[in-house]
Amino acid sequence: MATPIIISIPHQLGRAEARRRIEAGFGQIIGVLPGAVASRTERWDGDRLVFSVEAIGQRVSGAIDVLETSVAMEIELRGVLGFVASGLKRRLQKVGQLLLTKR
Repeated sequence: MATPIIISIPHQLGRAEARRRIEAGFGQIIGVLPGAVASRTERWDGDRLVFSVEAIGQRVSGAIDVLETSVAMEIELRGVLGFVASGLKRRLQKVGQLLLTKR
């Protein structure tokens, strides 16, 4: 059974700049997952990043939707990762906010 994490991060960057930052910082986002990432796939479908990552033997899948004034993340944690969902959610929120802070 999967445990979903849903995060919405507001920004003032516009869609294009927010997408650029998510694209460039995707490694930081998945770096929040415990253990080394064994494999990953990612593909953009318009302004939606669909991805799958394997960490500590568990498959994590999700999507990141880049909107004009926010970014929405929906990530499915399976197995043992579901037990640490609340901690991961806080860390993902923080990484996302840092990526999307207007500089």
